[in-house]
Amino acid sequence: MNSQLPAAIGTPLDRIDGPLKVTGGARYAAEYRAEGLLHGAVVSSSITLGRILAIDSNAASAIPGVHWVMTHLNRPPLAADDDSYEDQDSADGSSFRPLFNDRVLYNGQPVALVIADDLETARHAAALVRVEYESRPHSTDLRKNQAEAIPAPAEPPGPRGDADGALCSAPVRIEAEYELPVEHHNPMESHASTVIFQSDGSLLVHDKTQGAQNSQSYLCQILKLEPSRVRVQAAFVGGAFGSGLRPQYQLPLAAMAAIKLKRSVRVVLTRQQQFTFGYRPRTVQRLTLGADETGRLLGLVHQVTGQTSRFEQFTAHVAQWSGMLYRCDNVRLTYRLVPLDVYTPLDMRAPGAAEGVHALECAMDELAWAAGINPLHLRLINFTDTNQNLGKPYSSKALRDCYSEGARQFGWPTQMPEPGTLREGDQRIGLGMATGVWEALQMPASASAALAVDGSVVVASATTDIGTGTYTAMTQIAAEALGLPPEKVRFVLGDSSLPKAPLQGGSFTVSSVGSAVREACLALRQNLLDAARQLPSSPFQHFSDDQVQCSDGRLQAKTAEHRVGFVELFQRYGSLRASATAHPSALRQRYATATHSAVFVEVAVDEALGTVRVRRVVSAIAAGRVVNPKTARSQIIGGVIWGVSMALHEASLMDHRLGRFMNHNLAEYHLPVQADIGDIRVLFVDEPDPVVNPLGSKGVGEIGIVGVAAAVANAVYHATGKRIRELPITLDKLL
Repeated sequence: MNSQLPAAIGTPLDRIDGPLKVTGGARYAAEYRAEGLLHGAVVSSSITLGRILAIDSNAASAIPGVHWVMTHLNRPPLAADDDSYEDQDSADGSSFRPLFNDRVLYNGQPVALVIADDLETARHAAALVRVEYESRPHSTDLRKNQAEAIPAPAEPPGPRGDADGALCSAPVRIEAEYELPVEHHNPMESHASTVIFQSDGSLLVHDKTQGAQNSQSYLCQILKLEPSRVRVQAAFVGGAFGSGLRPQYQLPLAAMAAIKLKRSVRVVLTRQQQFTFGYRPRTVQRLTLGADETGRLLGLVHQVTGQTSRFEQFTAHVAQWSGMLYRCDNVRLTYRLVPLDVYTPLDMRAPGAAEGVHALECAMDELAWAAGINPLHLRLINFTDTNQNLGKPYSSKALRDCYSEGARQFGWPTQMPEPGTLREGDQRIGLGMATGVWEALQMPASASAALAVDGSVVVASATTDIGTGTYTAMTQIAAEALGLPPEKVRFVLGDSSLPKAPLQGGSFTVSSVGSAVREACLALRQNLLDAARQLPSSPFQHFSDDQVQCSDGRLQAKTAEHRVGFVELFQRYGSLRASATAHPSALRQRYATATHSAVFVEVAVDEALGTVRVRRVVSAIAAGRVVNPKTARSQIIGGVIWGVSMALHEASLMDHRLGRFMNHNLAEYHLPVQADIGDIRVLFVDEPDPVVNPLGSKGVGEIGIVGVAAAVANAVYHATGKRIRELPITLDKLL
């Protein structure tokens, strides 16, 4: 059966959830009400390392409206005393447990929770809690502690060939070190949990999360609760970028308080407290590249040093991209971690790739200028159809098309002017480019589809929508599979009671959940046909599956006038349902799968002030079949803006004497505003891929940021002749 409607996939459909968001109809975790709702305020540690000697909460408890001050001394039991639990995005080691004992592991750690009738009272009382500490010397500086580095548990691919030997004899060679700072996610919606204590003692939790089922599993494990007693919902999430992959500490704090008091409790973290959990870790990367006179890579060494906490070993794929993006037979990749007295880092948009590809693409630019080769041509010379880390061909790789079409629309010169020679008045003009890459994954996922009384279809999966357009994309996938207009499909998500879905991250939601939605809708379509064949004197008994199509809410024979509407089938049989679980196909195992991009940037650098303005960006993307070009374009634009921010603005600055982030607010944590962003042009190249998943879609959430900061840095070099290898590129470094 095939739909004769125009394909819903590939149509630039407006966001399904748009009207709710712009009218205030969408409710977020801190906006749900409950009778007798109490509010919690977290007390954060003022030391970095040591232990708590005493907590004086008398003044706080005396405030009218304060119900309880929870500490490690009086909290409900935590089941995780044996470190036996983990969440879907946990790192190796012992996960942090709030209010577990008297130990202080990092600055800003929660040491108490004040519960009161309203938020203002809770925060006032929290300021009156006095904590006496025994402080110990701490270490928080990656640079000063590199000698303590240990091998990362997730080692990069092993060496191939003789990288050191090839580099020694290479006619053209560059060696450079690149440093990237700590960055914090800073989504618009602060982390919050509203735990509604219900009459039967069960918990209905509204949590800011990228996985409702992950939050449910976490609570059940650490509080020894049956899954049937905990339901987590996250219908709307105001941005996350990875900060919601792991349950943050406001969730167990709110749940413990609700269980103890048998009342509904809400805990919302302040903007400052958003800086007291995961972040993009600081990295120092050393790259050595060698090439022959034509620019062909002969050897490559990429050494990464990153930071982690004392209690977990956080790892990301930082170095592996250098072994797969270009053709090179002699490669050595290393990845080491420095344990520090900080909280554990956390995945942040394109984790690992945003850092590792940045260093690689800056080094490639340096190699291009050292060899006297156009930076774009150098990348074409070293193009590969094979992922050499895996020894597998790519299922598709339209990167050449990204290069050619991106360069054409940008106006990339065939002959590059020398660095520092392009000027417009007092502005130095520079051009830069970089390649982007991200893995195209698929995870097991489930979905259900049910026919409604009006002939519409309700499709459901436990996935979330952190602003990526999941509601809309899944609606389009279901509409195409069932031959329905999108307005006749309702997609339900963000509920732990729905069919199982992976965390939303890694650009695999469309690939994973979308494939499950498609399978569930195809199964429902088959059920509809089977039901139609059971109708009295049904003509559909005489037609095979291939001779019947779904179109505009009806089953219709292709070669005859026989038809039956979904509404009639509902009236006859009630709600017909189907469910499905989609798994990666065995065919994928024979291939490497990835998205790719080519980013072209023009900057203007003020000669007197050293200020940098990104005037225009062209981002060309190869991401398989794009489900919704409109929302996908927005995803890439957001990634480009973040890449510009990464290059020129963002850094979490720590006073290492205190072990505390100093700019822990949106006034001093610099982000770009409208005036900082020039013209951004996004284009998607055609990239059919029957291997990656049945939809042929690779996802676009991560790829938008990868390579952008490198392209900006390379453009700044071209404008000024000065190479800045430490981000962000600020005017003091240029001057």
